[in-house]
Formats: sequence, structure tokens, C-alpha cells
Amino acid sequence: MVLLQRGGVKRILQHFYSGNHGNTKSLLPAADGAAGRRRNSTAVPDVRERTLIAVKPDGVQRRLVGQIMQRFEQRGFKLVGLKMLQVSDDLLSQHYCELRTKPFYPSLLHYMTSGPVVAMVWEGHKVVQTSRTMVGHTNPAEALAGTVRGDFSFHVSRNVVHASDSPEGAQREIQLWFQRKELLNWDCCDQTITCEL
Repeated sequence: MVLLQRGGVKRILQHFYSGNHGNTKSLLPAADGAAGRRRNSTAVPDVRERTLIAVKPDGVQRRLVGQIMQRFEQRGFKLVGLKMLQVSDDLLSQHYCELRTKPFYPSLLHYMTSGPVVAMVWEGHKVVQTSRTMVGHTNPAEALAGTVRGDFSFHVSRNVVHASDSPEGAQREIQLWFQRKELLNWDCCDQTITCEL
């Protein structure tokens, strides 16, 4: 609308017909200093919060990876890390360190090493809390319809996906699953629209 009011369409057409496709910044109206300062001062402070989401072997085997990723993309989160791996016992023992004394721990290890896992790091405003809501209750019988587990999971022992439970837990898990060089810092084109107040 702003471009139309300022003759922006005419400028865009002239720009492309003249063959100057390289610099599109010149097509955008300059923001005044006050507006620029206001935008930066109202940015959401925790927009760079990150969480680990892992599609477990049953989710991979059932070809649910794309549908699960789509939910996080549609929610407006930014993917900053992604890999498929066969998880080692060592990684799992660190990831599930608080469960090592539980009677179900051996079967959990067997399940998590039964096939590949797709690990992802997502970034966004309150991404940890929101992701937990999106994933749903650990027990699929108690997970609401519309959540990942409510829609795709059958039993607590095969609950499709893992999501970090706190910002501190997410930091610990991300460091276990990803090396620093595997995580990308990049600017999403819609970030100013979706992540500023």
C-alpha cells in the first residue's frame, strides 16, 4: 500500500525494465530515524530462544517428518538446525540421564536406537513453551486432538516426537545433539512481521 501511494509500482517497473535487478533496497522507501529506533526498541527480547525437537524412530518409519516440520513452520518458528542420525547409546545416556534408574530405561534405549531420528533446532518467541503445547501430553491417551501426539501417536512407548521441556533443558540438549557449526544464524524475511510488537 505504501509503495502504491508513493508511486512505488512505477519505480519497480522502471527498475526491472532498465535491467537493474541487483539492488532492490533502492526500491523501498527510507524509514525515518524515529520509526527505525522505535522498531528496534520494541523487538521481542526472547525471539532467539531455541528448542530441540526430535522425531523419534516411529515417526520417521511412519513418514511423519514432513508433517511435523510443517506444523512448526506454519506456527512461524525458524529452523536453524536439522539432521538425520542413528543415535548412539552414549548420546542417549546423556540425553536421558535422569531416567537411567527407571525400569523402562532399557526398552527406551532399544526403541530410540531401533531406527534413525530426525533432530531439529527451532528458534522463536517462547518456542520451548509453545512447542510443548504443540507436541501434546507425553501419554497420547491424554494428548489433545490437534497436537502432534494427539494426532499421530498410539501409545506412550511410541509417542513420535521429543520436545525440550524448559529453556535450560533445551540449551543442554541442543549442545548434546548439535555442534555449534551445525546451527545457522540467518534472517527470515518475515521476522519483522512475526516477531516484533
